[in-house]
Amino acid sequence: MAKKGSEKNTKNKKKHAKLMARKKNKLRKEEDAHKARLKAIIESSKNNTH
Repeated sequence: MAKKGSEKNTKNKKKHAKLMARKKNKLRKEEDAHKARLKAIIESSKNNTH
């Protein structure tokens, strides 16, 4: 027989997926910012030495 009431565990899965997506996006953004910062430092050092 089918269960009555709300689906089991869907709210927790949805919340967990949302939090994990937020964490991944944050890490990706920090990594991109770090790469951009290093790129700017390398470009400025190239320009200053020549």
